[in-house]
Amino acid sequence: MVEVGRFESLIRPPADVPVTAFDTAQTGITTPMLAAAPTAATVMARLDAHLSVPPYRLVAHHASTEAGMIAHQAGHCPTLASTPLLDTVRLAKAVLPGLGTYRLDSLLGYYGIPRPADRHRAMPDVEVTVQVLARLLADGCAAGRWRTLLDLDAAAGLQPKRLSPEPVLEQSALF
Repeated sequence: MVEVGRFESLIRPPADVPVTAFDTAQTGITTPMLAAAPTAATVMARLDAHLSVPPYRLVAHHASTEAGMIAHQAGHCPTLASTPLLDTVRLAKAVLPGLGTYRLDSLLGYYGIPRPADRHRAMPDVEVTVQVLARLLADGCAAGRWRTLLDLDAAAGLQPKRLSPEPVLEQSALF
């Protein structure tokens, strides 16, 4: 694995998505902090501009959630939207069957990785997910579960999510 850069930004949520007291308690992010933040379209386009030539994978804990969010912004981040994903939950289930729970905090505890004070913020979560990924890759490789990127794709890969186009409703008659 090679880190080629970092990118982090707050995103202003749509007007119909309020920041709740739970959100603020969990992340420290408040409505005023997001009021001046760029839109998702702007942030995703900026992120996409940083991506280089594939092959690479987007790695996420519970990657299907990320895939859905990216799919909704595909017009603004075409490179990212066409990038396959690796799910650390799926990797953990392959390496640590029977663990019981595969939440990120559970895997941090299992591997003895300290939980950052600002857990649930983007970059700290990325940093601990990278540590979990490294451990899962090493354990899976030692167990003979994978040796190549294709092996990883088979164990924990997700293809980019494609949103279904809105159906075109045709009316058979005027009335």
